[in-house]
Amino acid sequence: MLENIRLAFRGIWSHKMRSFLTMLGIIIGIASIISIASTIQGTNEQIKQNLIGAGNNNVDVRLYQGESEYWMDNGLPDNISVISDEQKEQIRSLEGVESATFYNRRGYADGITYRNTSLDSGSVYGVDAEFLKTKGYVIQNGRDFVERDFKEFRKVVLLDDVAVQTLFPGDNPVGKTIELRGEPFTVVGCIRKSDAFEPVINSLEDYYTYNQNTNGIVLIPDSTWPVVYNYDEPEEVSVMASETDLMSSVGKKVEDIMNQAVTGQIGSGMIDSEEEMMDGAGSSGADSGNVSYKAADLLKTVKNLQKVSENTNKQLLWIASISLLVGGIGVMNIMLVSVTERTSEIGLKKAIGARKNRILWQFLTEAAVLTSIGGVLGVIAGVILSQVISKMSQTPVAISVPVSVLAVVFSMAIGIIFGLLPSIKAANLNPIDALRHE
Repeated sequence: MLENIRLAFRGIWSHKMRSFLTMLGIIIGIASIISIASTIQGTNEQIKQNLIGAGNNNVDVRLYQGESEYWMDNGLPDNISVISDEQKEQIRSLEGVESATFYNRRGYADGITYRNTSLDSGSVYGVDAEFLKTKGYVIQNGRDFVERDFKEFRKVVLLDDVAVQTLFPGDNPVGKTIELRGEPFTVVGCIRKSDAFEPVINSLEDYYTYNQNTNGIVLIPDSTWPVVYNYDEPEEVSVMASETDLMSSVGKKVEDIMNQAVTGQIGSGMIDSEEEMMDGAGSSGADSGNVSYKAADLLKTVKNLQKVSENTNKQLLWIASISLLVGGIGVMNIMLVSVTERTSEIGLKKAIGARKNRILWQFLTEAAVLTSIGGVLGVIAGVILSQVISKMSQTPVAISVPVSVLAVVFSMAIGIIFGLLPSIKAANLNPIDALRHE
C-alpha cells in the first residue's frame, strides 16, 4: 500500500498541471459544500442566539388563558391554587434544572412614580431570593435583597437600568423612595443583565417577546407583594436549564408540575350548564375553564426557524454536489488517459508476474490520493471562502470539523468510485498486447 501511495504521488508530481486541473472540480465542489454547511451552522447558531440570548437558558412557565397570557388585572382565576412548597421542591429537583425562581408579575404596570416622573408600561415583579441568579441579573449599584427584607416585609425595591434612567436621569437612586400604586418603597439597589444581550427584533412577535425587558423592571420582595396587589395570587416560575438543548424537555416537566395546581380545566372541570356560567360571571374570580400553565418554548421556535433555514440551504448543497460529480468524471477521464499512456508499463509489470489485484490497487490508490489532495485543498478553500462570505454579507459562519473530515473522506470515495473503471481496464490488459502498444 505504501509503495502504491509513493507511486501515486510521483505520478501526480510528474504531471502537476494536469493533476491540478483534474483536482479542480473536486476542490470547487468541496469548497462549495464546506462554505454552505458553515453558513447553515452559523445561521442556526445566530438564530438560537437571537432568540435565547446570552446563554442563561431560561424557561418561563406562565399562566395562559387559551393561547394568550392570563391578564391578572382581570381578577384572580377560579380553581387555580397557589403553588405548594412541595411542588416548588419537585421543580427544583428536576434533572436538568440548575435553579428556579417563583414570582408574581405585572406587565405594563401603572402607578410607578418618583415625584412627578412616572415609569409607563414598566413591569413589577414580586420575587424570591433566587430571582437574580436564575434570570441572569447582577447588582450594579447598592445591594441585593437580604433575608430580613423578606421576613420583615420591608418595602424595598430594585430597579433595572431602564427604570433608573427614566425615574432618576443622571442621579443615584439608591436610598431614594419611589411609589408603587401609592405605597412608598425605598430603592436599595440597581440591577443589570450579567451578559450583554441585544435581541434581534424581526417581527411584532419578537417585539412582544422582549418588550418587557425594554420598558423597565421593578423588583420587590414577594412577601410585600400583597401590600401592592392581591393576596394568594398564582405564581409564575422561571427555571434555568443546565443545557440549552434541555430547555424544551425541562419546560414541559415544569409545566406538568405547575398544572397540578389547576382544577376546572376543559375536559375535567368544564362548566356544564348555562346556570353555572351565570354563577361564575357573578363571582369575584375569573373563569378558569381554559386557564393553564404553559412553558414559553423558545427552543422549539428556534428549531422551527432553523428547519426552514436548513431546508432552503440543503437545496444549495445539492447544487454544489453537482460539481463533485463533474470532478469525479474528470478523475475518470484522466485515469483512462493515464492507463493509455502507461499501457507498456502495465504490460511489463504483468510480464514479470504482477497480478491483476496489484495493478488494480495501484490505479485505485492513485485516484484516491488525487481526489484526497483535492479534498484537503477544497476544505482549505472552503474555510477561506466562508470567511470571505461572512465579511462581505455579514452572515455568521461556524466551521464544522466533522463536516470537513467527512468531506475529505467523501472526496477519497469519489476517487475510488470513478477510478474503478480505469483501474479494472488496466488490470485486465493483455500483457502481450500491452507490450506491443506504442
